[in-house]
Amino acid sequence: MRSVALLGLFALVAVGSVGAIPREKLKPAPFVSADFDGWQGLIKEFWSVKDGALVGNTGEKGIKFNTFLASKKNYKDFELKFKVKLDKGVGNSGIQIRSKLVDTKQYPVAGPQADIGAGYWGSLYGERFGGMMKQAPKETQKAIKPMDFNDYSIRCVGKKVTITINGTVTVDEEFPKMPEEGIIAFQLHGGPAMTVTFKDIEFKDLSKK
Repeated sequence: MRSVALLGLFALVAVGSVGAIPREKLKPAPFVSADFDGWQGLIKEFWSVKDGALVGNTGEKGIKFNTFLASKKNYKDFELKFKVKLDKGVGNSGIQIRSKLVDTKQYPVAGPQADIGAGYWGSLYGERFGGMMKQAPKETQKAIKPMDFNDYSIRCVGKKVTITINGTVTVDEEFPKMPEEGIIAFQLHGGPAMTVTFKDIEFKDLSKK
């Protein structure tokens, strides 16, 4: 009887193993994949994915214009979380939300931007959209780690935008001119040479189905 019971147990284990889903298959697809499927921009010139992280690099001479890695898809309500670092604390970047692509020559974008850069971290800026929409309070800049990765969160629901960096809220209010939907885009700012790295990117669609 014991042998029969053991055989039955082994059979159950075998069936369970066959039916089990490998843990790696449960992982969500990366927001920006190594093949940049669903994204557009001057990818070969400035963008790459290294060890799962999105890297924007202007090269040694820098660039004379703002350019973006832009989603081909429009988004409405969402929450976007990631870690971001400006190499050596140099340069300026940002995340466009509910924006629109202007052209496909240099890939400029117009719309609200969650800012990344000395003195502007966590501000909401209107890129080709009227300028500063909400300057992050000066005291919030104390939470920034200029030479390291910073935890950055953007939550956009309806007309309300909430930006949080390293646990400090920098923007949390409604903006009447906020578009209903639009693309998401990562920025490389015109100017001296710079490198920006985005890692551990998590996106959650909050739009009502």
